[in-house]
Amino acid sequence: MKLYSPQPIETINLVVESSPVWEVILGISGYTHVKMRHTFDLNEKWMIEKETMSETLIHYLDMIEETNFWFGLIMLQNKLSAASIRDFSNGLSAMSPENFYETLLPYHNRSTEPQRKMAANDYKKIELFNQYAKIFNEHEFLEGYIRNLGKHTYRELCDLLTQTLFSWFEWISQKDEWKKWNKALAYEVKMHQILDKQNPIEEIERITSGVKYHPESNIANVKLIPHVSYRPWVLQQRTFDTKLFFYPIKDAYLFEPGEPGSDLVRGHKALGDEVRLRLLYQLVNSSMSLQEISKQLNMSKTTLHHHLSLLKAAKFITVEKGIYSVNMAQIKSFSGGILQFLGMEL
Repeated sequence: MKLYSPQPIETINLVVESSPVWEVILGISGYTHVKMRHTFDLNEKWMIEKETMSETLIHYLDMIEETNFWFGLIMLQNKLSAASIRDFSNGLSAMSPENFYETLLPYHNRSTEPQRKMAANDYKKIELFNQYAKIFNEHEFLEGYIRNLGKHTYRELCDLLTQTLFSWFEWISQKDEWKKWNKALAYEVKMHQILDKQNPIEEIERITSGVKYHPESNIANVKLIPHVSYRPWVLQQRTFDTKLFFYPIKDAYLFEPGEPGSDLVRGHKALGDEVRLRLLYQLVNSSMSLQEISKQLNMSKTTLHHHLSLLKAAKFITVEKGIYSVNMAQIKSFSGGILQFLGMEL
């Protein structure tokens, strides 16, 4: 009788990572996400201070918005893990064009990997990019992103990406809060140097304050990247073998006693509208799809999207597989947070 030793249990390599480069990229990503920008904590500040941006920076940001090349910046920084913008630029210069494009092109699945690698290796053939782009025809932005990669030369892409980073860094690093942000982010990383890597799913939920990760095929690495610039959202991306979660840093790191945190302000803004209060009332009674909400409130889906995005940003509602539900735990926590801010007992 043969005895077989059990197969070793695969574990996820979990790390918490941050750098000024990540914060610059997430600032660019948030600013150029025009459809959702009104829900970002920094939107009002960006709009007020836009007049201090150089014409060159505004030009680069317009190009990033048009092409969705912010996604490429994320993919490259994941590859390079650069500690500074200069390190990012040097790392980019050291990459071969083939490696550069293989990093930029999004992963789809195992069966389409040969097609992705063919486009990366023959990067001067625009038709290969267009063919690979068709695979993502139902994705919100990746089809257009891939086609745009094919429209620009290798040198044009390198120059655009590095110059956008340098220009945004030059602008944002002059702000009073920049040093405070990076100090808070460095502290967040320090607090999570020692992780329970035998229980990565629980650790991911604990560190990110609620992200529920479901293991995926090929994913051997999970990076948790704290941020300020993309608050209040959690951004998720993946490569062939790595899952990235960009999670908002806690208010406690950014606000002094007596200064209302962004969660509190965001919640009040979300509730300060009759339509959104009616929405919450309906969802307390029953979870619904967008179609059902539209019919119930006799309101267009476009209008509802705006209101739902604000409620979702405040974490008062959740959406899963197109069904919207009330997050009662967050509503109760928000009520308690008002009393806590005012120094009153529950």
